[in-house]
Amino acid sequence: MSRLRIGVLVAVCAGLCAAIVFPAARPAPQPSPQGPAPLANDPKLIEDLVYANRILFQQEVLDGFGHVSARSDKDSSHFLMARSMAPALVTSKDIMEYDRDGEPVDARGRNSYVERYIHAAIYRVRPDVKAIVHSHSPDIIPYSVTGTILRPVYHVSAFLRLGAPIFDTQEGFGDTDMLIRDNKLGDGLAKVLGNSGVALIRGHGFVAVADSTPIVVYRAIYTQLNARVQAEGMKLGTIKYLTPGEAVKAQAIVEATVGRPWELWKVQVGKIE
Repeated sequence: MSRLRIGVLVAVCAGLCAAIVFPAARPAPQPSPQGPAPLANDPKLIEDLVYANRILFQQEVLDGFGHVSARSDKDSSHFLMARSMAPALVTSKDIMEYDRDGEPVDARGRNSYVERYIHAAIYRVRPDVKAIVHSHSPDIIPYSVTGTILRPVYHVSAFLRLGAPIFDTQEGFGDTDMLIRDNKLGDGLAKVLGNSGVALIRGHGFVAVADSTPIVVYRAIYTQLNARVQAEGMKLGTIKYLTPGEAVKAQAIVEATVGRPWELWKVQVGKIE
């Protein structure tokens, strides 16, 4: 065998041996992206918040816009709310924690609702409030721009008491984009809300508050329904609204039984994630 052939064979054998003994280096496996850390809150609180989003969409109080929050059961200065998304699509994995100023505690690249300051401002001044709904319901808008006071027409809307106050962003803040996009505007809304259960926002919508998620959902639904009934009643004649005494008594009875419609609404929505 010629020296040339012998040299080629030796080189080939050496290469094969090296490939067996020293395998080609491979890139180190990369850790998969981390998802949001699980919240330390009561799972029931998070479940109710997810249901609230789905129910309010199903009841046509929210559409692609609007949001619901719940005060944290671990830190009363914080609150929970979904990332910026359509309420009908919210799952437990979408719930985020926010601090007292409305800033996300652990965003991990997720977007937040621009109007989260509505919630932050109200939680700061209303320790009795445990849940909040913000809706752009078109049934409410006429009451926010005409000066017609939204008042309780029937017993299930007794929480409206003497009427829903109206927050006008133009007064004190000039021409804005009509959104509650910072804490100054949020504080202005919270001041107008005062101790009420509902406040309207001129040319925008309304906010409802309560001491539990089921009750705030009920109030949001019946605020909208009362607006419809009141509008129909005014077409027929002069409405005799609930008196303050009637409102107090009716509210106590109805809100003590909110568990009944709440369970029905959950069934209508179906299983959630």
